Amino acid sequence: MSLRLLYGGTFDPIHLGHLAVARAALASSMAARLDFVPAADPPHRAPPGAGFDERAALVELALATEPPPTSGAWAVDRREGRRAGLSFTVDTLREWRAEHGEAAPLGFVLGADAFLGLPGWREWRALFDLAHLLVARRPGAALDALPPELDAECAGRWSETAQDLAAAAAGRVFIVELPPRPESATAVRDALAERRDADGLPAAVAARITALGLYRDRPRA
Repeated sequence: MSLRLLYGGTFDPIHLGHLAVARAALASSMAARLDFVPAADPPHRAPPGAGFDERAALVELALATEPPPTSGAWAVDRREGRRAGLSFTVDTLREWRAEHGEAAPLGFVLGADAFLGLPGWREWRALFDLAHLLVARRPGAALDALPPELDAECAGRWSETAQDLAAAAAGRVFIVELPPRPESATAVRDALAERRDADGLPAAVAARITALGLYRDRPRA
């Protein structure tokens, strides 16, 4: 079976750095498909600066107008917008696993900072039973000093090849090395709130944000 990936986040708003993560994850893991899964009501950060439907539509616009990945395909999964309550990753992965069966190789993409904070997530140990974890690491980001409980959970799970991910349904931890990228969602939101040009947005996304007046005069997160 081919590996499939979910890439979670608020995408508030989607920027070129997010697309770079998706491209790198697809290429390094040899996955057949990656679905962006925007969070509707994220439990670990301030409320997003735009609503779920607005953010999901911007992700769809970015994927439709930017060059496609050189490896695999990408799409948007709106499931968290259809579910009431906070957007817990464990609930999303349980739904996704049930849809694809126990044997399908599935992976969840998250940033290095989020990975280091996993012990604060709901039922975080269950994530390893539901999917592989693909950790997107920017240049200079250190993963050699994990929280002790996370370090213990990851023992024996580290994998270096895409073949390891395809050979098992879940439970591996795989590093996705990222190229240097300057984009920051916080910097983008700050620029938009101040009605300045925001670097790092796909052109069609920037135009849509301007046309709809999104992120203007919003308090900074």
